[in-house]
Amino acid sequence: MERIENRTFDELRLGDRASLIRKLTYKDIEVFAIMSGDVNPAHVDAEFAKSDMFHKVVAHGMWGGALISTVLGTELPGPGTIYLSQSLRFHRPIGVGDTITVTVIVAKKIEESCRVILNCRAVNQKGEEVITGTAEVIAPAEKISRPRVALPEIELREKTSPLSA
Repeated sequence: MERIENRTFDELRLGDRASLIRKLTYKDIEVFAIMSGDVNPAHVDAEFAKSDMFHKVVAHGMWGGALISTVLGTELPGPGTIYLSQSLRFHRPIGVGDTITVTVIVAKKIEESCRVILNCRAVNQKGEEVITGTAEVIAPAEKISRPRVALPEIELREKTSPLSA
């Protein structure tokens, strides 16, 4: 079974980095909309999205922010990390089919509080920046190694109208 393991505050070095790569699907957008309640038509209505400024369905900005959180909580520093703050700048939209690479890099360590500032960057398959920012976390003081939890599969079904029954 695969394990996830953290890097303790003492193990972290300036310049340490971790990344993940994820391809955006329309199912990702639907699940994020269901979970967040954000049904902005730019994300969930293809007909509307054709007429907005991007001319296509785009991901929720915080979908990319959630990927940054994933790297922080599972890779660097990893399990036991306490997320304190995040600043994000959205440079361009992420569309269905885009492959996003999220990278976090240790930029500063604050010894007295075990706080770490990380530079965060997400780029698309063309190497274009889609999100940049910084995160502040408390890095764990002790080593943690855990089995990666197997999450359940999600099945989406179209909601039927009571009038169509």
